[in-house]
Amino acid sequence: MKYIISGGGTGGHINPGIAIAKEILTNEPEAEILFVGTEKGLEGRLVPREGFNIKYIDVKGFRRKLSFDTFKTAGKLLKSFGSIRKILKEYQPDAVIGTGGYVCFPVVFSAALKKIPTIIHEQNAFPGIANKVLARYVDEVAISFEEARSRFKGKARITLTGNPIRNDLFLLDRTKARENLGIAEDVPLVVIFGGSLGAEHINECVRDMINLHGKEISYNLILATGMKHYEKVMRYIKDPLPDNIQVVPYIYNMGEVLAAADLAVTRGGAITVSELAVLGVPAILVPSPFVAENHQEYNARALENKGAAVVILQNQLTHEILYGQIDKLIKNKELRKKMSAAAKKSGIKNAAPAIYSLIKKSIDKKNK
Repeated sequence: MKYIISGGGTGGHINPGIAIAKEILTNEPEAEILFVGTEKGLEGRLVPREGFNIKYIDVKGFRRKLSFDTFKTAGKLLKSFGSIRKILKEYQPDAVIGTGGYVCFPVVFSAALKKIPTIIHEQNAFPGIANKVLARYVDEVAISFEEARSRFKGKARITLTGNPIRNDLFLLDRTKARENLGIAEDVPLVVIFGGSLGAEHINECVRDMINLHGKEISYNLILATGMKHYEKVMRYIKDPLPDNIQVVPYIYNMGEVLAAADLAVTRGGAITVSELAVLGVPAILVPSPFVAENHQEYNARALENKGAAVVILQNQLTHEILYGQIDKLIKNKELRKKMSAAAKKSGIKNAAPAIYSLIKKSIDKKNK
């Protein structure tokens, strides 16, 4: 069997595609998989690193406001259909899978018009524009949050599968993770990170929190600033850090750290929210206000509505509010237990196998 997977721009669209590709190979070791993306997106780095082939098309997303650039973008989109027709003709895929982002629209749409089995996977509680349009034409729609179902129009066949997440998250339990990290079992661990790139406002609040309350903090605290923010954060921390507080540019062993964590403070990215849910980590979520359709807040609210998280909007977040909310949750072990149970109840572990089943279902339907 041959498969094309398309999705890109950010890791939130690419990593699910890679997880789906690996699931296909687990079930079909002889399968051929081709990714289609853009050279400017993260897919150009992430996909080859995982050992998959990728072809590039020249397309970019539309800006919200009408301008001359809108017409240039439309021209590139129309031109991309020619490139995609050529790829589909040469590769002859048995199915085409889209994981969101503007690049997947012309790929999946072209495949649907050619009656090739097509599936899209939506990571967020609020679907992106590309997937909302594609849902009317594809064979199957996989969603990660039940809240997304009502936001698709038309006759879309929708299945709740969850977000495919990293297998390493299931390999460690709390005790083993803490042992590896050298953290005592009876001391709470708070992990703060702003996604892979960091979050400047969260960093500033934590920095001020450390400066004002560092000596009062009795729990372990790890802040991952993001590479580009690290030096600036460290420059403005007044005193040497106590042993229980670490500030690092990036957490490379995130699965292990989250397995050991009692509380996470982070953004509302779809994959992050899904990982926290599966692991049962209570969270304070500060959704980024700089994303399309404010989708991070919808993701965060989905977890909050289940009792698994507290949401603080960025324009309401100060170092004192953050310190107070962390302190409240760390001191209330029973509340954290309830939040953890609610998170685990909402988490979906077997997303990749569920998505693979939908792919095979769409192929079987077309072959009848």
